Amino acid sequence: MEGIREGGVSIWKGIPYAAPPLHSLRFRPPREPAAWAGVREAKEFGPAALQGESPSMKFLGDSPLHKREDCLYLNIWSPGADQKKRPVMVWIHGGSFMYGSGSSHLYDGKSFAEQGDVVVVTLNYRLGVFGFLHLSDIGGEAYRGSGNCGLLDQVAALTWVRENIEAFGGDPDNVTIFGESAGAVSVGNLLAMPLARGLFHKAILQSGTARCKVTLEAAVKMTEQLLAQLQIERQNLSELAALPAEKIIEASGIFPRRAFGPVGDGVVIPEHPEKVLYAGLAKDIPVLVGTNAHENKLFTYFDPAWKDMDESEIKVFLERTFGSSWAAGSHSAAQADALNQALSKALNQASNQAGYEDAMTHYVFTYPAIYFSEGQAKHGAPVWMYRFDYASKALGGEAKAFHGLEIPFAWNTLLAQETEELTGKEPCRFQLAGLMHRAWIAFARHGDPNTPGLPDWPPYNEENRATMLFNTHNEVVNDPDGRQRLSWEHVFKN
Repeated sequence: MEGIREGGVSIWKGIPYAAPPLHSLRFRPPREPAAWAGVREAKEFGPAALQGESPSMKFLGDSPLHKREDCLYLNIWSPGADQKKRPVMVWIHGGSFMYGSGSSHLYDGKSFAEQGDVVVVTLNYRLGVFGFLHLSDIGGEAYRGSGNCGLLDQVAALTWVRENIEAFGGDPDNVTIFGESAGAVSVGNLLAMPLARGLFHKAILQSGTARCKVTLEAAVKMTEQLLAQLQIERQNLSELAALPAEKIIEASGIFPRRAFGPVGDGVVIPEHPEKVLYAGLAKDIPVLVGTNAHENKLFTYFDPAWKDMDESEIKVFLERTFGSSWAAGSHSAAQADALNQALSKALNQASNQAGYEDAMTHYVFTYPAIYFSEGQAKHGAPVWMYRFDYASKALGGEAKAFHGLEIPFAWNTLLAQETEELTGKEPCRFQLAGLMHRAWIAFARHGDPNTPGLPDWPPYNEENRATMLFNTHNEVVNDPDGRQRLSWEHVFKN
């Protein structure tokens, strides 16, 4: 395979890790790619998954132009194809399972390879309706796992890494998976999936944890609605294979923009991932997990609908948002009362935009990360927690430490001109990026993010709740914002 050389780094782009998921393979688990004769050129990124447009993803720099249904490709950065068995880092991109790619300038693995002597892999996986349309309840065994094709693509890529990465200078027995947002949720699901066991050895979750995005009941209902929109009878599912992809994308427009994602199908995801992880399923996997201080500001900035709501609309919106807590299953009377009190408190605190942003940051990101970390720690698993507090001067400073801002710091891609739109131009950001980058490298190498230049960073447990606060001044704080943590605890714990 012929790639390119940039300085001291070899790069291979657009390597197929699975067969194109077209025609009869549409909505089916990935198959092995066809073999090729001779030397394959690997100098250009493969196409990203089919997807719509997202203003926030465009701002973050992950809005690909080259998109096709044939999208199952990965990319590799390595100091050399010399069989030196370096640590391997496999990145899973975010984008609400609807947007994004493995080829954004943010995910340039050159610095990891140069400064960390590690091998970096990025990948594309099927998104939206093509990645997460649950057909097996209607189509039977032929469509087994269809509601999680996107996750199965990730498993296929990790299988490819295990079988091939040694030829690119990587160690198949020292693989770290890491991701942000939907990528971190993917990492959480992979930690809980029997099919992924043994394919990786450490995990980094940035602004996301393990959860099913869509219940089985909701997934079946969505499938029925889409088939009706396409005028396809239940007994004629094979017609889906012949439809133009664009027609399926157009029909899926009846759903909200972020409707699709991992389905709790009982097959690919046999049990609720949060619960099995809290029970200790992945206690042998070191994890690094964290969030940003002002996650939700990105979404309110690019969705101005909030500003146009009157008080009654705000109340309905908040009740719909917070009333869907995934922990709100079977409760005792006392627990139900505590849950209602916590939700009422959240509604009262979130009656303005700033309060809403803070509540959503804790509800969607901060507390789930704490819950996940508690579950790991109580079983003795090595777990480190961080919070990214650096406030960007971009967007007039309005968005602060918003969702996704930590990515160019962890990847050390600040020199890319495009990142100034995200981070601002302050010189102090380079020191922070260097320290975070080295912490990620240390974790991938040893399973411990401690590195020179950072304060001593103890593992997280329920006694100390040690959390590294990344900022212009880095410090470890025990149980930061502990009062808010306690106020959300009843919302999530049964």
